[in-house]
Amino acid sequence: MRLVYLAIGWVAVSCAVVGAFLPILPTVPFLLVALWAFSRSSEKLRQRLLSDPVFGPDIRRWQERGAIRRSAKVMAVAAMTGSVVIAYFLDVPHLFLIAQATILGLVAIYIVTRAEA
Repeated sequence: MRLVYLAIGWVAVSCAVVGAFLPILPTVPFLLVALWAFSRSSEKLRQRLLSDPVFGPDIRRWQERGAIRRSAKVMAVAAMTGSVVIAYFLDVPHLFLIAQATILGLVAIYIVTRAEA
């Protein structure tokens, strides 16, 4: 089972790395998944994530208080809005556009209502 958790952690870290360069893909949520997986498979990798100078503070804030930086909230909501706008201009079928907008709207509400770091 340890290997399964390690694999999940590394896949999540890989997605987070891609997300660092693509504004539509989130970074920190993938790192939270990696932290969860590494906490069940490798304390060394878990500590490495928590001590990362760039992402460690955001992960610790979320873990300790469920808090998100205001700038991260703004970027997340802007990226979600942008993806819906792009889908609209790409003439995505209305049913899919409505589903995307609804899901991302609910996610945006969740993000905005979290405590601020």
